[in-house]
Amino acid sequence: MTQTPPHGPQDRILILDFGSQVTQLIARRLRESGVYCEVWPFNNAAAERIVAFAPKGIILSGGPASVTEGASPRAPDAIFGMGLPILGICYGQQTMAAQLGGTVEGGHAREFGRATVDITGDCAITQGVWAPGAREDVWMSHGDRITVLPPGFRVVASSEGAPFALIANDARHYYGTMFHPEVVHTPHGAALLRNFTHLVCGCTGDWTMAGFRAEAIARIRAQVGSGRVICGLSGGVDSSVAAVLLHEAIGDQLTCIYVDHGLMRANESTQVVATFRDRFNIRLVHRDASDMFLGELAGVTDPEAKRKIIGRLFIEVFEEEQTKIGGADFLAQGTLYPDVIESVSATGGPSVTIKSHHNVGGLPEGMRMQLVEPLRDLFKDEVRALGRELGMPEEIVGRHPFPGPGLAIRIPGEVTRERADILRKADTIYLEEIRNAGLYDQIWQAFAVLLPVRTVGVMGDGRTYDHACALRAVTSTDGMTADVYPFEVAFLTRVAGRIVNEVRGINRVTYDVTSKPPGTIEWE
Repeated sequence: MTQTPPHGPQDRILILDFGSQVTQLIARRLRESGVYCEVWPFNNAAAERIVAFAPKGIILSGGPASVTEGASPRAPDAIFGMGLPILGICYGQQTMAAQLGGTVEGGHAREFGRATVDITGDCAITQGVWAPGAREDVWMSHGDRITVLPPGFRVVASSEGAPFALIANDARHYYGTMFHPEVVHTPHGAALLRNFTHLVCGCTGDWTMAGFRAEAIARIRAQVGSGRVICGLSGGVDSSVAAVLLHEAIGDQLTCIYVDHGLMRANESTQVVATFRDRFNIRLVHRDASDMFLGELAGVTDPEAKRKIIGRLFIEVFEEEQTKIGGADFLAQGTLYPDVIESVSATGGPSVTIKSHHNVGGLPEGMRMQLVEPLRDLFKDEVRALGRELGMPEEIVGRHPFPGPGLAIRIPGEVTRERADILRKADTIYLEEIRNAGLYDQIWQAFAVLLPVRTVGVMGDGRTYDHACALRAVTSTDGMTADVYPFEVAFLTRVAGRIVNEVRGINRVTYDVTSKPPGTIEWE
């Protein structure tokens, strides 16, 4: 593998995706240590394609299937003859073991969630991280397990439910973990992955966000050519960074279209228009389509139906506006990987759909424009880093995530203009108090939800029967998992008091303490 790879000079690792919900977290951990990587579906990795990519190592991801089933996915046999280091994670470990002569069985003890492994040996990927005799915390998610190791492998760590929790074939530089080192719940997982990429594979960690910026601009120019692009601008971090990146790549070939669907936060439309027209000098069309959106959402209560209505109307408005400006060939969106993996597999693998997203699952089949999604393989924190690399101000790149469907998915049940106005006022108070307390940057995302229930209250000497409101605030590093933010009771009491007193239509406030999983961050 001495040929020059077509994607730039930096070291690279290939990740083969077997459909795990957290496959892209492997990529994220590798990027954090400066290693460029790509995620490919296991069934689209022909030997000649792998050779052309010139990886220094291969990682096999987890997945929902069982190796014991005859039709379950397998790694391409060719990779075991390429002389490359290989790391198999969970399902990846199991299929590697089975394909190399070991045995995998179901019906044994299952492990889901936090577990403890006993370190019984050492190997290259545990060097300086785990010592023999130690007990270490990891995160497991498996029902099957290896019962007979393939020739040449030995045990490095074990747990009650996984006797072969970490295995190694030192001669071939093959390693397998039953646990998931990519998730934050395996405290030393990132260090184990770094040992694989740097010590075993010999990567130097030469990939940077500046490098991604240059590569993304080159990809945009190659895809777009001399075509005209419209970008769906929401004013949030994702679409804002996408717009500035696109503008740097293609200049006035880009026109941003900001659609006000009547479900934005307070004063947001004014701020978006002023920022992008005046500060960034980007061509911007502002379309107030609130009557259209709210009209079609009337009477609709199913969350999937709401998302798809909003996705369809967005495209209809874009196509109307692109006709007005003389036509466009491409539609650009700020789609991120968490949006993709909760809708469909980003790489064609067999991952399970959690929910559709307006900018992933809601696009009509007959859309006349091609999609440009320059941020599709990035997580939120990486997008923020890219925004800073592009010189964007902190008030934009540091904003909490805000969904494309806006307040529509924070109003369970029917969406009306009245309910949106009520929620908008409550949300403004909540975020204002968070900023006043100096907590905004400590929280990944915070917002209010208007519940589809009414409760009895007492104000003055009178009885009220008004809406209940839920407050949500979580901490996260990537949006794939999240923990509730531990506000002090005094803070929540202050916020609740302001909302009940200042927002007509709400007489009760609750705080959502559900983590992700089992809940999602947004309510719908």
